[in-house]
Amino acid sequence: MTIAIALTKGRLEKASIAMLKKEGYGVEALKEKGRTLVFEDTQKDIRYFLVKPNDCITYVQHGVADIGIVGKDTLMEGSDDYYELLDLNIGKCRFILGGLKGHNPFDKLGHITIGTKYPNVAKAYFMEKGREIECIKIDGSVELAPLLGLCDGIVDIMETGDTLRENGLVVFDTLCELSARVIVNKASLKLKQTAVCAVLEDLQRGSEAC
Repeated sequence: MTIAIALTKGRLEKASIAMLKKEGYGVEALKEKGRTLVFEDTQKDIRYFLVKPNDCITYVQHGVADIGIVGKDTLMEGSDDYYELLDLNIGKCRFILGGLKGHNPFDKLGHITIGTKYPNVAKAYFMEKGREIECIKIDGSVELAPLLGLCDGIVDIMETGDTLRENGLVVFDTLCELSARVIVNKASLKLKQTAVCAVLEDLQRGSEAC
């Protein structure tokens, strides 16, 4: 029974492939992928494909992928019609509130504007703090927004903080810690339980080694 696994492109890609390889999966084709979109496992009955983070959720929800590996940041911002079953302990980073030094948005009276790729996360965070905000959706370099006066601060993911520091920005607060998670299609867990659980057991073992 073939299991389809959606892997997230970019930040999590190398770490996910390395974990699968360590657990005995045939991922050689993923390392020299070229323009190929779908990859067959050379050792197990598994099909892989690489997608953008939000698309990973979409493919899992619609059952095109039985399993997806995606960042917790994407899950927090999107819908949740799937099972989130594992924390892989890779791709670790955190959600932060940042901005220009001396200009903490919480110190501002009145209207607050926040630049972010994650408006749902930002609004929920400020609501918990008792403040309402206006979110300005930014898909590119979020750090640019406060420098040009577009917003009072940013909510974004941070790994090392180098980009923030190099642009004269500081961290005001950490919203939460983040890492790669395994999500599973609800129907797949019932209809392909044995095969899906076998993959989950391997990934669990890999996560414990991290």
